[in-house]
Formats: sequence, C-alpha cells, structure tokens
Amino acid sequence: MMQRDYPDLLSMALSKKERPGGCAQGRKGVLSLRLRTRPRFPPSTLRHTQYGGREAGASTLGTFPRVAMLVRASAALRRGLPRRLRFGSEGRRLSGGRGEEATAGCFPLNRALLRFQGPEAVTFLQGLLTNDVTRLAAAAAGGGAADAPRAIYAHALNVQGRCLYDVILYRIHENQQEEPHILLECDAGVLESLQKHLKLYKIRRKVNIAPCLDLSLWAVIPKELSQEGACKLQQCAGKAVVATPDPRVGAMGWRLITSKGTEPLEVLPGCQIGNVQDYHRHRYKQGVPEGIKDLPSGIALPLESNLTYMNGISFTKGCYIGQELTARTHHMGVIRKRLVPIQLSTPMSSESIPEGAEIVLESGKPAGKYRAGVDELGMALLRLANINEPLRLKISGDLHVRVTASIPKWWPKPAD
Repeated sequence: MMQRDYPDLLSMALSKKERPGGCAQGRKGVLSLRLRTRPRFPPSTLRHTQYGGREAGASTLGTFPRVAMLVRASAALRRGLPRRLRFGSEGRRLSGGRGEEATAGCFPLNRALLRFQGPEAVTFLQGLLTNDVTRLAAAAAGGGAADAPRAIYAHALNVQGRCLYDVILYRIHENQQEEPHILLECDAGVLESLQKHLKLYKIRRKVNIAPCLDLSLWAVIPKELSQEGACKLQQCAGKAVVATPDPRVGAMGWRLITSKGTEPLEVLPGCQIGNVQDYHRHRYKQGVPEGIKDLPSGIALPLESNLTYMNGISFTKGCYIGQELTARTHHMGVIRKRLVPIQLSTPMSSESIPEGAEIVLESGKPAGKYRAGVDELGMALLRLANINEPLRLKISGDLHVRVTASIPKWWPKPAD
C-alpha cells in the first residue's frame, strides 16, 4: 500500500470545511485514512506523546492543531486504548466512566466492624473505653450539645493503662426512643482478641455483640479539605449506612460505611477508588497511628500515642479500665516521648526493618524506636527533645539509614 506524504494528510484536515457535513465528517475521513496509512514525518520534528505515540514538533504542528490531535488519537488507537479519548489534563478518565476530575479518593480498609445493640450498650462501652461514649447518646437525644458527634475515637486499655485496641464508634440509632445501636471499628487482625476481651467484661449486660459481615468500611480523602467539600460529601451520602467526618483529625477526611454490595461510586459519584497503600502513605504523612502495627497491644501508652490530640480521651467521664495511670500522667503534664511522622533517606520495605528498631543520634545515644511505615514514610516514638536533631535508624550491625522527623501541622500550638 502506498504511503501518503505529510502534505496530503494536512490538506485533507484543512479542507474539511469544503466537505458536506462539516468538521465531523472531515475528521472522520482523515482518521479513517490515518488508520489505513502511516504518514512520514521528518525525524527532527517528532517527539513522544503522553500516550506513548509520537507527535510532530511544536514548531511544525503548532500551526495545525487539528493534525496534531489526529496523530495523538491514532497513536492511542494503535495501543488499544478506548476510542472515547480526551486529551490534556482534562482527559484523565476515572472509575465510573466519567471524564471528570475526582473530588475524593475512596480507600477500602482492612478494618473490622462489630455491632453493639441493646439497652445497656452505651453503659457497657463507657466502662471499657477512654472516651465518653454517652456523647453518642446525647447526639441521638436531639437538640443536645453542639459537639455531640456521629462518631468518636477511643482506645481500650489494659489495667496497666497501656493500649490494647484503637477503635472508632459510630452511632446508628437516631433518637432516644430507639434501642441503642452502635458500630465499633477495629483492626481486622485483632477482631477475635477484642471479642474475647469484651466477653470477659460483658457478664450479664443487656447488649448483643456480633461481627458485621454485611458491611464494608472505606476511608474518603477529599481532594480539597474545605467546608464546601464536606457539605457536598454530606449531600451525596444518602445511600450510606454511615458517612461522617473522621473523628480523629480533619486531614483524614471522612469514614464511609456501606452495605456489602454497594460501591462507593454509587454513594459519592465524584470519587475514585484508590490503592489502600496510598491511604497509609497519607496517614503516615499526617502522623496518624492506626492499627496493631502502629499501636502494639500492651506496649503503646495512650498519651504518648497522641490520644489527647486526636480527640480520643475524656478526663471528666469517670472510671474506666486503665484510667488511673493515664489520668495521673495527664495531670502531671510530663510527656517526654510522642509518636511522630518520620521520613527515611531511602525507601525500605517494612519486612527489612526489625520490629522496634532503635533510632539514635549521631553520637549513638538512643532517641526512640521505629514503629511502622510504608516505603520511606513511617512513624516512630521519639523523645521530643531530639526531634530536630540528625537521627539514624539502626537496621543491623553497622547499617544505618538517615531519619528526618517532623511535627504534624494539626498538633495544637504550644502556649507562649
């Protein structure tokens, strides 16, 4: 088959106005020809496009934008991409089939849900968790306190005051006339252990506890964290079981609970389903611990884990398991170590870093311990006095990796 010269293809594109049917018919004719024949371009005028094809240099095709578009389209078709193409920054196609910018990312979480239902559900949880669970009941009363939430964050402690489980509670019942109905979110890896812990203290309480196998949990991170964006999410969340701001930190976006068969795109049309690793990277950048790796059971202390900063504890609620040590530490006001976000000088897999690896100063003096992370991002328990100093993570023997620690922006500012 004869190859057409570049001027022939150009003349066809520029003469579309002379054809009946206008632009649409002319472009179709050129594209059909482009698929049958391959025009020759001078090597000096070609460069790679974002689709992997080649387009003519700006000096030549800048005068003929229609031809440039046809060349890019044909390159994409050769690679087997969909025929419905968009070009430039507006052409990023998202899950759901719409060529629009995503308003939020939805991430499936490896977290489990437990259902608490019964007249004594609130009383039962109140004696086990660090936060004031009665605030959920106050929200259901209607016309209650302005800070009465749909969800609260808390820890379950052992008798020594160390963290066992980090949880988020969600209120399902809407008013006091309904039977208390609460969902509890926890790390999926400790679900069985948590159920045993709850059974130990349940005794004869009038509360039913059961796993929620028919529900899915998602984290929603809006593209822009603003009041307007939050309102849009709230308006779109009618099909969700629960859609509420993350009770820990505003930067963590929203929590979304849906029925097992419901896709997030049905609830939030403008969202895009993302990789859960990206969620963890965002979380580590923000310095928000979550799960058994960040908060090892029986080891982590709630105040060193920034529970106060994340709205996860009440110092006025009364007694709960592990309260004594926690309250004493709080009232003494001396917390020398905290969990902070860190960045390694080189990405490393979590398997290559020993559990509880030591972080030291340049002099070799201990400064803290590594907790968990993803690639170059992670969290470490560090002495506050050493955060701004040069730090090194001891991997094994003489192998060290440089570490940079930082203070999250959402931490409260110290008093002057």
